[in-house]
Amino acid sequence: MPSTLSQLCGALIIGTQLCFADTLFRFNSTPETVHDYPRWADEGALLNYAPLGFDEITPAYKDSVGASWYDIVIFFWSTIYNTKKLPSINIREWDDYLQPELKNKFMLTYTNDDDAVLYAFDLILQRYGVAWFDALLAQNPRWVRGTATPNTILSAANTTQAATFTSSIGYQAPTGINMTLPEQGFFVSWPQTAAIPKDAPHPEGAKLLHSYILSPEYQQLQGWSVRRDVPLPDGFPWGALETLNSTNTAAFMDWMMDREEVGRLRDWVERRIGTAQGLSPLVENL
Repeated sequence: MPSTLSQLCGALIIGTQLCFADTLFRFNSTPETVHDYPRWADEGALLNYAPLGFDEITPAYKDSVGASWYDIVIFFWSTIYNTKKLPSINIREWDDYLQPELKNKFMLTYTNDDDAVLYAFDLILQRYGVAWFDALLAQNPRWVRGTATPNTILSAANTTQAATFTSSIGYQAPTGINMTLPEQGFFVSWPQTAAIPKDAPHPEGAKLLHSYILSPEYQQLQGWSVRRDVPLPDGFPWGALETLNSTNTAAFMDWMMDREEVGRLRDWVERRIGTAQGLSPLVENL
């Protein structure tokens, strides 16, 4: 069990987490370790602290027996594509990626680089089966490392790749970029978790930071909120999470808890696409 801040940060480095201001954050990282938070809480490694707004956090997004960990921001993967490169193609459902016009035109993050990406494939495979995955591979997608990489590449004018479903740009797409969510299939949304090490040398700074991130003003800027009392911002393109039949934000933790099944799926995909190749943005400081 990690017993000091440095040990906890070491665990997070292994899990490619970010330690900042004595607080543990989970961003788009590889591998996701949301399943570790309940264990760390049980082992007494986390500070039991309820920041401002804690009572308004959706119950499924926080520690059920205390306040040792809680979710602070909701992230999601969406289809993102460059309309300048693909002026006559619409992409919304997962079958749309099988259009002949998209061969060699999209890129995906290695599933063994990020468990949230692996979860996306699991949801799609459950609905469309292995035949869909085989057809996707026949489209010759470009596999890259890091979940920010696809959006960077498709947005560039000097690249041929123009689409992805393993990245996120929030809910406001820039000019020339279209962003969609499936209505027939499922897409990944998940809450990012935060905690404070019990022996953090400067816990007050972490407490202030958590309270700021959970403030209604900050939460509304993110779109979907972990708080029940924060309305969607004006111009938000989708409805409230609880009204959507195509995602289940709280299900990600349950899925992550089954490490044996997650490992089996990762190995299965890796046998099909190979191990992650190329520079890692988490290691190479790209």
